[in-house]
Amino acid sequence: MAVHDDSNGQKKKSSDALDEIPTFNVENMQNNTRIINYSRTFMSIIGGVIAGILGYTALTGFIFYFVIMAITTVGLAAKTGFAVHSFFDSWNKIVFDGILGGLLVTL
Repeated sequence: MAVHDDSNGQKKKSSDALDEIPTFNVENMQNNTRIINYSRTFMSIIGGVIAGILGYTALTGFIFYFVIMAITTVGLAAKTGFAVHSFFDSWNKIVFDGILGGLLVTL
């Protein structure tokens, strides 16, 4: 985008409407989503093993799972440098996608 001086000395950016629309590479976004799912699946397995070793069952195990998923979410956000919109279309992808997918509930 070009920068030009206004009559009162302030700088403004000249842009078209097309320059303001964010563009995403669909293949890269699908790959990023796939990586999130793999990370959450791996952390679900590791969290389940740790919960089993520590003897967490029922409500304690359920809460432990969500703590592990919260840590995973913070780790993924930190991996992106907290610039989630550079890699995903919204925060929902990194915060909510796949959290319940790794949850195994047996009655």
